[in-house]
Amino acid sequence: MSETTDKVRVSLGTAIVLGLIRSRLDACPTTAYLMTYVPSRCNANCAFCPQARESDSDLDQLSRVVWPIYLTADVIEGLSKAVQEKKIHRVCIQSLNFPNFYQTLASLVKEIRTSVKVPISLSCQPIDVEQMITLKELGVERIGIPLDAATEKIFNKIKGKEVGPYSWNRTFELLTEAVMIFGKGKVSTHIIIGLGESEKDVAQLIQRLFDSNILPGLFSFTPIKGTALEHLAQPSITVYRRNQLIRHLIVIHKTRVEQMSFSPDGNLLEYGVTTEELNTIIDSGDPFRTSGCPFCNRPFYNESPRGPFYNYPYKLTKEHIATVKRELKLSGE
Repeated sequence: MSETTDKVRVSLGTAIVLGLIRSRLDACPTTAYLMTYVPSRCNANCAFCPQARESDSDLDQLSRVVWPIYLTADVIEGLSKAVQEKKIHRVCIQSLNFPNFYQTLASLVKEIRTSVKVPISLSCQPIDVEQMITLKELGVERIGIPLDAATEKIFNKIKGKEVGPYSWNRTFELLTEAVMIFGKGKVSTHIIIGLGESEKDVAQLIQRLFDSNILPGLFSFTPIKGTALEHLAQPSITVYRRNQLIRHLIVIHKTRVEQMSFSPDGNLLEYGVTTEELNTIIDSGDPFRTSGCPFCNRPFYNESPRGPFYNYPYKLTKEHIATVKRELKLSGE
């Protein structure tokens, strides 16, 4: 095995659940989050990412989460036990961009599938069709290729042609190809809220993705020291909550972007549903939970355990929902 295949990074919460670290958790991940190991920085240069080529952040960070390094064999042993004990229900592999990354990915997928019966999701940079087909044959059930930005202009500034290797149009092409390979409901992407987009931008992109059978998930922008965007503020919780509602209403077929209304500068005016419907959906708490693959709860990727919670990693209580209503600044709250 090579250095990049005999080691793997593991999110701190995952390491605790797998028994690799002894510590207490406020919310346990129900998916095991792994990241490909390379002793250098990612070849990409995403402005928000601690792993970026020109970042000065610690190499053990992704978003605000710490990812310590372990031997792959030890991780798989812990994973096998955690799956048997029904603590972990899925594995999500995050892929960095480096020479021979694909071989590392394929090796890791094969090792997991050989030892553990667990669904595997992959979140990676754009890869070609033949590589996607092979990874599916090796056992990857779902794939995510992140857009991160809500518009092509923002994409080019934060990860595209102005700073890095990625293309907005090519990413869309490969997301569409991925649906043909993995199937409807098995392909996803992520949108980071707080990079200068409007609510209309988000709604239009979510509708386009959903109509293409691509599942959109939301992250809040999180400033990390050492990244190009370290001085950009995190979006207000009110703005994030509104975008969560936009996403949820579209993906549960309650409204479409054409039924919504927006101000000239892109702020949402109407969700396109009745007040009664909107209140029922808010009271469920579902729009405000982590959006992603089944059993993906990503605890504290966007926030401190002290809050505020941008994405709740568990079912909301009545107290949580009351907090959400205050954050949404609904009349009467």
